[in-house]
Amino acid sequence: MMSNEVVQDWTDSTVLLKFGEHKDVRYKVYWDGAKLLQEITDPDDSPIHTLELPPGLVMEKQSYEVLLRYVLLDVVHREAKP
Repeated sequence: MMSNEVVQDWTDSTVLLKFGEHKDVRYKVYWDGAKLLQEITDPDDSPIHTLELPPGLVMEKQSYEVLLRYVLLDVVHREAKP
């Protein structure tokens, strides 16, 4: 079993979506073997999305926050389609 290395531990965030809507989420960035992942959940730990990041994309906290918004906008957009 491969061990996980945490890049950024669980962080609570309120993400601004379109039209003044906000979504409260928690996210964590970690290595799972050779994969760099950003795991996003609701505050109650219900999964929203796990994004595999390119290995060279280790960033500062503010950059993960920006990435988080784009991921959520995409996920919300896909969920809104009939």
